[in-house]
Amino acid sequence: KLAIVGINGAGKTTLTKLLMRLYEPTEGRILLNGVDIKQFDRESYFNIFAPVFQNIEIFAFPVWQNISMKPENETDKNRTMEALEKSGLDEKINKYENKIDTMLLRIFDPNGVDLSGGERQRLSIARALLKDTPIILLDEATASLDVENETVIQEAISKLIKNKTVLIIAHRMRTVTNADKIVVLKDGIVAEQGTPNGLINNGKIFKEMVQKQQSTEHWKL
Repeated sequence: KLAIVGINGAGKTTLTKLLMRLYEPTEGRILLNGVDIKQFDRESYFNIFAPVFQNIEIFAFPVWQNISMKPENETDKNRTMEALEKSGLDEKINKYENKIDTMLLRIFDPNGVDLSGGERQRLSIARALLKDTPIILLDEATASLDVENETVIQEAISKLIKNKTVLIIAHRMRTVTNADKIVVLKDGIVAEQGTPNGLINNGKIFKEMVQKQQSTEHWKL
């Protein structure tokens, strides 16, 4: 579990998009197992990652298709339902008559269902669970949630990241305290790196960020 932290504008999300090839670097290289990622087939490379972003796009599709993002003949609905259950969204969806076939977005369908911010995050986690990739990328995945919803989503995330390589982009320091390594970005460069305890004891930027948030949010590392 590698956490990438820094103040707004430090370059966290840009780095994320570069790693996923949503942007191409204008200078320098990104290597995967020593190979420039530009040499990989784009679609094959995309299949390495399952991202969970802060802003979740929902489409006027049935619930199952919002998770699989594929046509019905290419979707395993049993596996899709399992992903929905692990994400914790099944309790809400099963209340509806059409269950996993329920249409989303009431703006397009008067019988459609709208999801709250926390429910959208769970849907995104279900997408990542179904995709089942070796690398999970969490980009501010709980940043817009209240404390109660954040706790519930973190439980779903713990199921998602089991036995995976995880990249965590965050500005809430309490969400990265169990990372194996933390990289602190400042103005687009690596300013500090180390374990959480190592940076608390020997770092400067990370230590200041933790202390500032602890004083306002009342938690301990």
